[in-house]
Order: sequence, then C-alpha cells, then structure tokens
Amino acid sequence: MPFPHSLRSRFAVLIALLVTLLSWLLGSLIGENSSQRIREEVGRDLAEVSLQMIDRLDRDMASRASYLQVLGSLRVLRQPRDNAEIRVLLDRLQHEIPSIAWIGLTDPQGTVLASSNGILEGASLIQRPVYLEGLKGLFIGDVHEAVLLAKLLPNPSGEAMKFVDISLPVQGPDGALAGVLASHLSWEWADEVRRSLLEPIQKRRNVEFLVLGHDHAVLLGPKAMIGQKLELPALQQSAKQDGSWAVQQWPDGQSYLTGIAASKGYGDYAGLGWIVVARQSVDEAYAPARELMHSTMLWGGGLALLFAAIGWLLTGYFTRPLRQIAHAADRLSAGEITVIPDLRSPSEIATLSQSIRHLVESLTHQQTALNLMEDKAHSDPLTGLPNRAALEKYLPHAQHHSQAHQGCLALLYLDLDGFKPVNDQFGHAAGDLLLQEVAKRLRTCLRDGDLVARLGGDEFLMILQVPQHEAQQQARQIAERTLQALAAPVVLDGQQARVGCSIGGALWPLDHADLSEALELADQALYRAKHAGRNRAEFQTHEPPAA
Repeated sequence: MPFPHSLRSRFAVLIALLVTLLSWLLGSLIGENSSQRIREEVGRDLAEVSLQMIDRLDRDMASRASYLQVLGSLRVLRQPRDNAEIRVLLDRLQHEIPSIAWIGLTDPQGTVLASSNGILEGASLIQRPVYLEGLKGLFIGDVHEAVLLAKLLPNPSGEAMKFVDISLPVQGPDGALAGVLASHLSWEWADEVRRSLLEPIQKRRNVEFLVLGHDHAVLLGPKAMIGQKLELPALQQSAKQDGSWAVQQWPDGQSYLTGIAASKGYGDYAGLGWIVVARQSVDEAYAPARELMHSTMLWGGGLALLFAAIGWLLTGYFTRPLRQIAHAADRLSAGEITVIPDLRSPSEIATLSQSIRHLVESLTHQQTALNLMEDKAHSDPLTGLPNRAALEKYLPHAQHHSQAHQGCLALLYLDLDGFKPVNDQFGHAAGDLLLQEVAKRLRTCLRDGDLVARLGGDEFLMILQVPQHEAQQQARQIAERTLQALAAPVVLDGQQARVGCSIGGALWPLDHADLSEALELADQALYRAKHAGRNRAEFQTHEPPAA
C-alpha cells in the first residue's frame, strides 16, 4: 500500500499516531499512578476503620465497666436486704444495655443472691474466675465460652455463645466485703460494632474485619478462621503505631491490603491486647485502576480516529468562520454575555456552530438544574428547614464566624413532647401539618444569623450565635421563647391539639472545646430534660472537660 502524500492524509495519519501514542502513555502512567494512589487511599481507610473499631470496642468496654462501678456503689447493693429489689434493678440494667447477657450479685462466699431474670440464683461461683478475680478489684476478662450460662440463655442462632467477664467487689458501709457484682457481656456486641462500621465502607469496597486476641488468635471474623492464630509480619508492628497498613500475603496465599490497629485501652481501662485487622484483596483494590487504564486506551483509540477525521476535514475549509467561533468562545470563557455565531456556510461549520450553541445552552440549563438540586438536597422536604447535610455544611462557617467575633455557639437539641399521641389520634397527614406548624414557630424564635435544622422525626437542633458574656442568658431566653411558642395549641381537623418540647442545651466552646463533644453534652441535657418531667429546658452545668 503506497504511503499517502496528500496534506490532508498526512495530517490525519499524524494526528492518529500522536493521539494513539499519547493515549498509551497516559493510560500507562494513569494506571500506575492510580494504583499507587488507590493503594495508599485504601490502606489509610483500612487503618482508619481499624482504629475506629478498636477505639469503639475499648470505649464500650470501659463504659460497661463504669456502669457496673456506679451500680456497685448503690446502697441497695452495699446493704443487700431485699433480693427482689436487687433483681428488679439488675433486670432494668440488662434491658437498658442489651449487650449484658447476665449480671448478678453474690454474697461474700460466692453464692448468687440475685441476678437478671433470676438465672443462676442460689448457684455458687466460688470456683469461677469472674468471682475469684472480682474479689481482688475491678476485673475485665478476655473472650471465653460459658457452657452452663449458654444453656440457660436464649440462643436463636444455635452457634457457640461467647462472653466477656466484668466483675468487682461490693463493699458495705463499714468497708467490709458485701459481695461481688459479676456480669457476662455477650460477644455479639463486638459483631454489632463490626457491622455498624462495615456497612458504610462496604458500599465502596469489599472489606473484611477480624478481631484478634492478645495471642493473635481470631476471636471475630470468617467462621473458618475463628480460633486460628494469624501470623502476619505487620502484626509485629501494630503495637508500635496507632494505626498502620501494608500489603500482606495471608495464609490462603492471596495478597491483601491490610489495616491494623491495636487496643490502647480507654481511661482507666488498660485494654485486653485485642487487635483489629481490616483487609481487602489487592486484585479487587486495583480493579478501578485497571479499568481506568483500559478505558483511557480505548477512548484514546477512538479519539485518534475521530481527531484524524476532523483534522482531515478542517484542513480543507476556510479558517475565518472558525476564528469567529473561537472569538465568541473566548468571550464566553472570560465571562462575557455573548452567543456563538450562527454560521450558514460551509455546512460543516454551520453544524459545528449550532452544536456549540446547543452545548452552551445545555450546560447553562444543567448548571441551573444542579443549583436547584443542591438546594433540595440541603432542605427537609416536609418542613422546608435545613437538614443534616445543610447543618454539616453550616457548622464550620458558624464556628469560624463565632471565633472571629469572639462569641459562642449555643447548641439547643429539641424533641417534641406528645407528638406520637397526636400523630396516632389525627393520622400521619395531620402529623405532617403539625410538624410544618412547629417549623414555622421555630423560625419565629430565631434571630438573624441563627439556624434551626430538622434532624429527623420530631427532633430539631438550634444553632445560636451568642456573645460570651451573655451566652447562657441569651440561650435560656431563646429556649424559654421556644417552649412558649410550641405550647400554644394547633388546630388539626377542626380540633385543638397540643404538643410541647424538651430542650437540652450546651455552649461551645465554654462547655467543651470540641464541637462534637459539645453537641453530645447538649444531647445529654435533652435526656435529662426528658426524664425531669419534659416540657422544660436543661443546660450543661458541669465544669467543662479538658480540651
């Protein structure tokens, strides 16, 4: 086949070769760079979720131990007289904390006086570690099976039940030993923590979690690996860092991106030496990079042919119409209001000018649509109030504004009182109308610069900009104004309905330097308001914790 000599043909072949070569180079570079970036991103994600899970396990374990310490200080346990009263208290604690599979109080000789659901009452625990170690002080034991207790507890799954022990001595008013408060935590609690963290990351990548004991035996993970010891080089480094990741070859012969985090304990709880391991197959992690490289090369080949044809055509036409189009496009890029000229000749240039005109119009319409979609995404469809997404976007700006003006943020959690009975009596449609009316009243209680967002259901959050010297006073004024506004009756289906609200408040940074912790304090204050009779406002009153 003779080599083409025409300028058009040579120009088209040159463009095709250049684009093909560039696509191949870019595909290779992008694939390699993407693999590196994906490896680092996935590795950091795995290390981060491993840290999150081990921290969650440590915090939960420490909090359970704290609950038992508080319970052990109660008079009813320190002076055990009425076993039925103690049993009611233990049943209530188990109901509030479902992870407690069993909890009981023994006498000094190890006989169970009272327990949740009456299980093991009258039995002797004198030979059990949970009693023997509990005599010495606060004891937190590692994961184990309890055959006798497993037979007495419901077990829908039929799988072997595992527990974690927590026990402590209970001293009487005279300082003498009154008994031992012992409990078994269900190991299912750890699996619930795993699932809660796994669900969001599982949507982006297929990840597995394993929990290892201090001897590297698998406590939680794939069934086939439970009880086996996992030997990985990276496990030797886990104790030296807060979170690490590496590419490791596992016993099954496959390579995995592996994130590792070791238990550091929490507060007075020193931890049990657990290690959380998160892994993802290297082949699966690199799949997006390979797809990107293949797509780049495929598109490069198609674009090579397209640009060669365009180059072959463009060399035969006058350039003046193109300069007109280019000039109009430059003005559009500079932000000037103009239109692409409507050229009639030659026909290809006319088509090009029309296509670009339509593209500009389409992009303009798309931008308008995107703006509308963003507004909807940040608004609650029922009440029109900002939603959680808008709140997350607003909070950093509110913090910056408050810091710049040396002010504070008053955080008010609101929860409607009596909404469910109204909803049940008048129906969900009336309930929606009631929420819309509540939203209107909440808006009237705010000032310029304040925000109220609907968190979901009948829960709302107010963010108030207040000066430091009057922060508590102004926050209480707004809270009282809100209570009065929501106490007024609402007409639904010709009948009057009444709801109130409970409010929990905290001040940032006066109550806590961390905004998320300050929000938690406000949530706790709401809990107190609910339990103190409702239709009232409670504020954080403790000394602010160290930042």
